[in-house]
Amino acid sequence: MKEYLLLFYNQTGKAAYITTPADMLEDMPRWQQWIGNIAMQGKLVSSQPIEYDGTLVTQKGITAGPFVQNEIVLTGYLLCKAEDIEEVKEWSRSCPILKYEHGSVEIRPVMPFEV
Repeated sequence: MKEYLLLFYNQTGKAAYITTPADMLEDMPRWQQWIGNIAMQGKLVSSQPIEYDGTLVTQKGITAGPFVQNEIVLTGYLLCKAEDIEEVKEWSRSCPILKYEHGSVEIRPVMPFEV
């Protein structure tokens, strides 16, 4: 099996995620069920939401974040194992982030790193 990193994006508000506390409360059972389905198959490696604040480090220095591109910000991740990317695409089609107009899932295959 290969590992895949799923990155969850959504629109940003003023120094906060656009989703309201009520949306987050409503969404939590959906996320638990969605991630739980992957975990029950033995294919979940890890998953976490991430805090809004962040730090961007470049050659030119350090900037308070987060990194926002076109009002879209990274909100969380999931690392999983799957037989192929088609399986991961199928899971992603039912991801709770897609309920939001600007919600999206980016799927990135993890490249093995030999040391």
